[in-house]
Amino acid sequence: MIREYIDSALSRAKYEIIDDEEPYYGEVPELEGVWATGKTLEECRHNLAEVIDGWLVVRLKKELPIPPIGEYRVEELKRLEVSG
Repeated sequence: MIREYIDSALSRAKYEIIDDEEPYYGEVPELEGVWATGKTLEECRHNLAEVIDGWLVVRLKKELPIPPIGEYRVEELKRLEVSG
C-alpha cells in the first residue's frame, strides 16, 4: 500500500532545472512541503521518494490527514506489533 502510494505520487511529480549545485528539483503538488533536489534527474527522483516516505511517517505519527493520490489512500494505523 505504501509503495503504491509513493509510486503514484512520483508519477504526479513536477520537475525543473534550477540554478543550484543540485540542479534537478522535483515536487509533488498534491503533497504540501514535499520536494527534493539532486545532481541528476534519477537522483532527484530517488530523493523525492525518500522525502515522501518520511513525510508519510511524520503525518501518521502526528495523526495528520494524508491526502489520497489517485486511487491510493494511506489510513492511520491504530497499532502495529511485531513479534519475534
